[in-house]
Amino acid sequence: MKLKEEIQKFFSGEVFDDEATLKTYSRDASLFEVGPKLVVFPKNSEDLKKLVKWVAENKDHSITMRAAGSDMSGGSINDSIIADVSKHMGYIGEILEEGTVVEPGVFYRDFEKQTLEKKLVLPCFPASKNLCALGGMIGNNCGGERSLRYGKMENFILESKVIFSDGNEYTVKPLNKEELEDKMGQGDFEGNLYKRLYNLLEENKEVIEKARPMVTKNSAGYYLWNVLDPKRSEGYFDLNKLIVGSQGTLGIVTQAKLRLVREMPFHDMVALFFKTWDELPQVVRAILPYKPESLETFDEETLKLGIRFMPEIAEKDGSSLLAFATKFLPEALIGARMLGLPKLVVLVEIAENTDEEVKSRVKGVVEAIKPFKVWHRVIERDSEENKFWIMRRESFNLLRKHVGDKKTASFVEDFCVPIESTPEFLPRALKILADGGIEANIAGHAGNGNFHIIPLMNLTKESERAKIVPVANKFYDLVGEFKGSITGEHNDGIIRTPFLNKMYSNEILELFRETKEIFDPLNIFNPGKKVNGSLEYLENHIAIE
Repeated sequence: MKLKEEIQKFFSGEVFDDEATLKTYSRDASLFEVGPKLVVFPKNSEDLKKLVKWVAENKDHSITMRAAGSDMSGGSINDSIIADVSKHMGYIGEILEEGTVVEPGVFYRDFEKQTLEKKLVLPCFPASKNLCALGGMIGNNCGGERSLRYGKMENFILESKVIFSDGNEYTVKPLNKEELEDKMGQGDFEGNLYKRLYNLLEENKEVIEKARPMVTKNSAGYYLWNVLDPKRSEGYFDLNKLIVGSQGTLGIVTQAKLRLVREMPFHDMVALFFKTWDELPQVVRAILPYKPESLETFDEETLKLGIRFMPEIAEKDGSSLLAFATKFLPEALIGARMLGLPKLVVLVEIAENTDEEVKSRVKGVVEAIKPFKVWHRVIERDSEENKFWIMRRESFNLLRKHVGDKKTASFVEDFCVPIESTPEFLPRALKILADGGIEANIAGHAGNGNFHIIPLMNLTKESERAKIVPVANKFYDLVGEFKGSITGEHNDGIIRTPFLNKMYSNEILELFRETKEIFDPLNIFNPGKKVNGSLEYLENHIAIE
């Protein structure tokens, strides 16, 4: 009997195995292509529970969850069953600051419309907020331009519902010591899972803590150091700290209760213009005491791209080309004083509850940067701020659409290093790419030391595809040298799982494998991500088209 017919016996949602659907779901926003055997659209968690139980009994199959398909690491593609929750599992509960219940198929753009009506926001949204879904944001532990102030997705999950490998759905929430003891004493699948994980954490406490990445943002590996924390007020043991960022490899999140924050009603921007990268760390340190909501940057090449394709950016802004170009006259005057385009632009966003507090902090920022060779401009009008945010957020899309026979190749696009290392790190990183004959531009989160280098390559050529692994090896060796993270936001997936040894010791990698085995002994949840990824698989699945 065909796989489709087997699944349709118990599945209430749609099931597809036609060539067009399989082709569509063989790609996400990464540079990979992996053809699935089946694509399903679950109606609800009952469908997923039945699917997990069937796959556990029929061990030749696995399940990879998918929502928007905007993952840049290859995390939402696989060669077995793809379960897309975006069609039916899009429930949004009452919007409450203290906890809003959502399903993983909710698109962030739809969620934000409802939260902003209550003057609330989930502030960890990525630059792809108009494309992504909450399930992927949870799976990748997303972060974006506001992470500097609010942190990543892990800070906003109050509790969740997760289907584990026994096919049952469990509520996962922070536990105190007594609750954890009770849980571990249950003697069932859930109790044994908690007990085995607790023992792994306790027996390896020192080596796990030593492995904690010493950067402000990290999405690499399993966050074993985050689960058990006697100092945490909201719970001694919180399994959500491990589930978030695990890319669906430990279980299937069917529901989450999200904490929201009150949107600050007043905001201004200070745009900074640098001739070199050299003073960036000192400038960032001088600005941080004024608590910016975001501290974003893009380089000269991105700026040139914005100028070249200004008609399209103007359209995104809802302006005519002339009106939009006129907005940049003040920056053109600064450019004249600088005798050319800035090497990089840094956007300092200040947001507070009163206009007086905003103005006070902006004044502090302007005073703080006076010792440095930095040009600046204070921007108070939303329309003028928006021109920069559009350029920053649209840089990847512009690259993807306008590079002739080349395409964006996301394989070293998301790293995080200590901010004081950036003047030394970035030239060496770019030299690795240049020596490999690869063009690139830079944007990112200057306050976190988390940057996005976007290489441009013609992957129809075997010679170009052959560059990826050697260049990545050198690049991630450099990240390791600077004690950074190989991925601050975008996660491991197919592209970075084989390079986790650049960050972690063999001892930690073995603990990652043990963690996977505790949750998923049959390897049915998104295999090949986080553990057991290979360079051979990576190279064999680079999309040619």
